[in-house]
Formats: sequence, structure tokens, C-alpha cells
Amino acid sequence: ALERGEPVVALESTIVAHGMPYPANIECALDVEGVIRANGATPATIAIIDGACVIGASREELEKIARLGAACAKCSRRDVAGVIARRETAATTVSATMLLARLAGIDVFVTGGIGGVHRGGERTMDVSADISELGRTDVAVVCAGAKSILDIPRTLEVMETHGVAVCGYTCDEFPAFFTRKSGCKCPQRVDTPEAAAQIVKATLDARLGSGCVFAVPIPSEHEAVGEEIERATTTALEEAEARGVAGRDVTPFILKRVAELTGGRSLAANVALVQNNAVVGARIAVALAALKRA
Repeated sequence: ALERGEPVVALESTIVAHGMPYPANIECALDVEGVIRANGATPATIAIIDGACVIGASREELEKIARLGAACAKCSRRDVAGVIARRETAATTVSATMLLARLAGIDVFVTGGIGGVHRGGERTMDVSADISELGRTDVAVVCAGAKSILDIPRTLEVMETHGVAVCGYTCDEFPAFFTRKSGCKCPQRVDTPEAAAQIVKATLDARLGSGCVFAVPIPSEHEAVGEEIERATTTALEEAEARGVAGRDVTPFILKRVAELTGGRSLAANVALVQNNAVVGARIAVALAALKRA
């Protein structure tokens, strides 16, 4: 598909291994790939399987990662060389997926939400590698904003420092994963896949070397559960701090605990959110491919 200039959308594998329990994770992964195909693009889930970088994981490879779950290594940019050298199987985070997508020639990447500055990050310096990757890798990331467990104002500030173009997709306020509202204004707004694709192409043509974020609000019909999820998130954050959970273990802990506290309703909202991002991402990839052919 890439050789023919057809639209391709990258997908991460950490959401499969660490974002949801089995079998919801494999079902979601296959559904999202189906959504991308239905909207005119080719999905390419990225992972490292037995030390080999895989661009477009097979059903069997996805099943392997899904069944491993939390036992599957979590691979950020810093871990890529070690995972390859040890011939391990690992699920790629946003940063590693962006890196491998660019090496493969993929311009658009769909995920749930990006990482950022953790609450208290001004003391701990706990800042996701997603942010630095966005500053040095020219891939467009379609997501539901930053996870609501983060310090979103500081996350937006650090993205500005790294030169990341942040655009609200059909919204003026930066979304916060399960909720459409964060209290923070988006620096830019786009309302169509074509407008988004024009920004991506301009970034590539100008060789800016940095990525774009297209922040898509969660579908309004799933927002009702948002307040319940926010309360559960606050509780989970307090529990994480009390238990000494830190760094890369925070997000999986929070997501698992919030799912428990909401009786699984957060999981359903998570699936809907990722599927919605996939629709938008596929349409942006299709529009970008058309611009490149023009």
C-alpha cells in the first residue's frame, strides 16, 4: 500500500497489551483495524515480535500480544534497541510507534490518548517520552487529547516548547481523553479531514521535523459517563500515590482501577473513543494521499 501511495494508518500495540483486558483488547484491535479499512485506509499495527520490528501485525501476532497482556514488555523509544537485541516481544508505546511509523514511511498514526506531564511533574520531572517524540518525529497523531490523569496545561506548554502543532478537531477546547473539556484552549482548530491533511502535508513539505496532534473529542453520547470516570480517576490517582506506583506503571494502574470502579463503563467509553479516532485518522490519511497525488 505504501509503495502504491495508498493511505496507511499506524496503530500502537501498547493499548492491546496494557490498555484493556483479554479478550476485549484483541476485539478492540480488530474492530479498529476494520474501522480504518471501512474508511478507505490500510491499518498497520506496529509491534516488536521476537526482536523484529513489525509494521502491520498479523492476526496471530496481535493475538500473541493480547494474550500476553501485562506480561508483554512495554517498549518506548529508549527500549527499542534493547528489545531488538534480546529478541523480545514488546508492545510499542506512542513514542516507539511514531519512530517506527516514520522509518516505514507512514505519516498518520491513531491512538487513544497521548502521554504528557504527570501531575506533580514540576517536582518529579515525570514527562512522557511521547512529548519529546512529537518534537522530533514528523508523524501526525490523531488522539482524544491527553489522558485526564495528566497535568494538561503543563502538557500543552511542553508541546509548545518542542514545536508541536496542536489542533482541536472540530473543537476549540483541548479534550482530555474521557471528557471533552479540559479548560485549555487549543492553539489551532480544524474542522475537516482535508484541512488536517493540508497541515500534515505542509509540515512534511517544510521539513519541520516535528509532529502534529489532532485532538478529537470523545463522542458526545459517551460523555455522560465522563464525570463518573473523572471521579474514579481521582480515587485511582490517590491509591496509586499511596501504593508508590510511579512512572510508566501509573497509566496501566489507573486504567485498570478506573475500569473496576466504574463497573467496566470506562472500558466501553475507551473502545468508542479509539474507534472514533480511527474514523478521523483514516479520513485524514485518505485526504493526505489525495493531496500527495495532486
